[in-house]
Amino acid sequence: MSPSNGTTEAGVPTLGAKLTAEAFGTFLLVFGGVGTALFASHLYTEAGAASGVYVAVALAFGLTVVVGAYAFGPVSGGHFNPAVTVGAAAAGRLPWKDVGPYIIAQIVGGVIASSALVLIGLFGPDGWLKGAQDAGFASNGYGDHSPGGFGLGSVIVIEVILTAIFLYVILGTTHSKRGTPFAGLAIGLTLTLIHLISIPVSNTSVNPARSIAAAVYGGIGPLSQLWVFLVFPVVGALIAGITYKALFDSEKK
Repeated sequence: MSPSNGTTEAGVPTLGAKLTAEAFGTFLLVFGGVGTALFASHLYTEAGAASGVYVAVALAFGLTVVVGAYAFGPVSGGHFNPAVTVGAAAAGRLPWKDVGPYIIAQIVGGVIASSALVLIGLFGPDGWLKGAQDAGFASNGYGDHSPGGFGLGSVIVIEVILTAIFLYVILGTTHSKRGTPFAGLAIGLTLTLIHLISIPVSNTSVNPARSIAAAVYGGIGPLSQLWVFLVFPVVGALIAGITYKALFDSEKK
């Protein structure tokens, strides 16, 4: 082992290096994506604001994944998302023993990022932080907490489907034999598309760490609905991880 540079003698990153990369990558995702949602316009702080910011928010989440994938992906695989970690383990791409530590690192990185956003808000215009928190702090939700007023059933369906699609793209583009050096770009663009589809429905989770990070400052409403965004992205990821081998990994002998 070479603790000084975070790698083993064979050049494989240590678990500590991987967890640090996951925490930093998730920090970037939440700080960039949720930060854009909060700062780019008044959409998340004033009822009835124009929805043009959806594109900016979708691009912000996608771009943070692109940057994070190339910066930290070579160290940890660039999950930045508990659902991705579970799906990768289900597909045989990650040892199950690493799932718990990865998820903890991701949640910690995300909460630090949302805490940094709160800190910025404390020094913002009078009433800005209270308004952002009263509006849910860009949290995910259904019913009254859905940007478009969509109900629980709609949110469950879209989170399962889109998380599964996200995992299929990740598993395909990072395949050991058929992957592409442009995997980070493809994954980031996919996340952008996912946000364009589902911001009006659930404010787009597909990532329990992102949901936790926002909900801890979003108040009782988002916290009471948080379970949906812990359970169903993971369900979608498990479906994709388990079925990927059967659907796409068979090879002609």
